Amino acid sequence: MSKRQSAKHKLDRRMGENIWGRPKSPVNKREYGPGQHGQRRKGKMSDYGIQLRAKQKLKGYYGDITEKQFKRCYQEADKMKGDTSQNLIGLLERRLDAIVYRAKFAPTIFAARQLVSHGHIRVNGVKCNVASRRVDVGSEISLSNKAQEMALVIEAQSLAERDIPDYVAPDGAAKVTFTRVPTLDEVPYPVKMEPNLVVEFYSR
Repeated sequence: MSKRQSAKHKLDRRMGENIWGRPKSPVNKREYGPGQHGQRRKGKMSDYGIQLRAKQKLKGYYGDITEKQFKRCYQEADKMKGDTSQNLIGLLERRLDAIVYRAKFAPTIFAARQLVSHGHIRVNGVKCNVASRRVDVGSEISLSNKAQEMALVIEAQSLAERDIPDYVAPDGAAKVTFTRVPTLDEVPYPVKMEPNLVVEFYSR
């Protein structure tokens, strides 16, 4: 399991965008960057800088996964048939922690990863504690009995700021089915993601 090295809101400040769409994000109050030079006028960003920012934003959105994991995901997407950028999004959305987050079992992607790593998630009835596990289409993801009573889970399910997408079909409050691999347009990102720039970054 990758470990987050910095506070999640620092990612928002660094990107200058509320990448998870959370009401508590500091970007809602301060759109400029962090630090004493954050309010300086920014120069024009190079193509490399634009591509790097797109990669950091997408990588950060999925819980700030490690560079090694993210690059491996890109390499797999590149070997698959079809559009590499669409393949990359599909692989990221098949991660178990991403589906737990989409199902509104957790309020944040970081909380979703913790739920998985602490053994509160079942895949087709079998406990799984690997957040990066790739989920197959048709798999059922459910909460353990203990998790269903957790305040964190109850809070997440009541959040009005996001909805469960079409490719994650709920079956009651404690179970969902992953029905298909989504395309970029179907994924409910609060901000614009540009996986095509990520592909350009790695294919330089």
